[in-house]
Amino acid sequence: MTLRIFDTATRELRDFVPLQEGHASVYLCGATVQSIPHIGHVRSGVAFDILRNWLAAKGLDVAFVRNVTDIDDKILAKSAENNRPWWEWAATHERAFTRAYDLLGVTPPSIEPRATGHVPEMIAYIRRIIDNGLGYATEDGSVYCRTAQVPDYGFLSHQKLDELDQGEDAAPGKEDPRDFAMWKAAKPGEPGWETPWGFGRPGWHIECSAMSNKYLGGAFDIHAGGMDLQFPHHENEAAQAHAAGDAFANHWMHNGWVTMSGEKMSKSLGNVLSVPNVLTQVRPIELRWYLGSAHYRSMLEYSEKALQDAAAGFRKIEKFLDRAVELLGAEAVVAGAWRPAFEEALDDDLGVPTALAVIQDAVREGNAALDAGDTAAVQRIAGEVRAMMGVLGVDPLSDTWAGEDSKGRGQGIGAGASDEAIGALDVLVKAELERRATARAEKDWATADAVRDRLKDAGIAVADSADGATWSLG
Repeated sequence: MTLRIFDTATRELRDFVPLQEGHASVYLCGATVQSIPHIGHVRSGVAFDILRNWLAAKGLDVAFVRNVTDIDDKILAKSAENNRPWWEWAATHERAFTRAYDLLGVTPPSIEPRATGHVPEMIAYIRRIIDNGLGYATEDGSVYCRTAQVPDYGFLSHQKLDELDQGEDAAPGKEDPRDFAMWKAAKPGEPGWETPWGFGRPGWHIECSAMSNKYLGGAFDIHAGGMDLQFPHHENEAAQAHAAGDAFANHWMHNGWVTMSGEKMSKSLGNVLSVPNVLTQVRPIELRWYLGSAHYRSMLEYSEKALQDAAAGFRKIEKFLDRAVELLGAEAVVAGAWRPAFEEALDDDLGVPTALAVIQDAVREGNAALDAGDTAAVQRIAGEVRAMMGVLGVDPLSDTWAGEDSKGRGQGIGAGASDEAIGALDVLVKAELERRATARAEKDWATADAVRDRLKDAGIAVADSADGATWSLG
């Protein structure tokens, strides 16, 4: 069966046929590193890691690009609120995202380009758009895209041009309120770069158009990201590419949100549901299992019960594999071939829920074989389970998860720690963080830095955000 993917642009399932035989090219919009990562942020990382694994499992050489937005309005605002240099703020939270991806076993991308490292490429790309008559500079040094003149504008978000609102402030020299900024003139005190049009910084959308072009070319297979990015971000990325004369993405994939009580995670909930905090409840492999268990296009309604139920379900599969190893030895329990029904499920727009049912059926059969002492069946089924779990990135016997304590609480605070120990440590560390926050508010930087350094020496990493500091064992 051919892999079929729901294309957001056409709103239909389409056969995935790579533009280059034997090769798949994927661009995923990564983090805007303005705050600590919560589970809503990393869901796309997990969802499209499964896509990447499946493309590779089907024999394709996958080029996977995931960008980092390390300068934008929110980063500048939050760093100023916290009296920190913008570059330090961005770098601190980029490291927090990298740690979160690593904890959840997300394969590092082929390359992870930063916006600030690709300003020359953005300038060159904007030049192409201006030369094609679809971009213009204003007196203050900003550059805009002539939205109304870009062919097929609105094809992705399915909105009418006359009804669009870019969410940008009015600006002098802007020809049409529907035009969007590709380059922004820097305000007093803001960072920027010298360009042919003046001193400024990138607009949000130009970075992805320029970086995908640099690493994947003018046409590539799949553009992926959260559903909230369809407009204006992805629509405007495509508009810039088309204005420059590039075909851009052949397929568009968008993942659903993590919700709570039916609402997208708010800023306050984002702190509560930060990856380090959630990992006090379950192990990283269990959190990955939970985030990847729903269909990527569906909303994932978070609750502690749902999280714990998912973790318990994962442990049943893990227990079967452990029993198989005890019976046969680790060297005999190796990944084999996945079941045809598993392949059919993933070929149908990455139908993970159906694929999980196939795994659970196999585990039931494997447990029955264990009880019956049928070693040949146990070995075959364990190999199937490992192969299928490996595609989903949650094979507990793989090198990725080697050394994970199956009874541990999670590496965000400490695998294997008891609830009492976790609670006691949390009280002590939070007291130190409160003292640090008071010192920072009073601009007593020496005391604030001393607290941070003392925690660091104790093996405790602190991540700052506009919502407060969180900690994890580093």
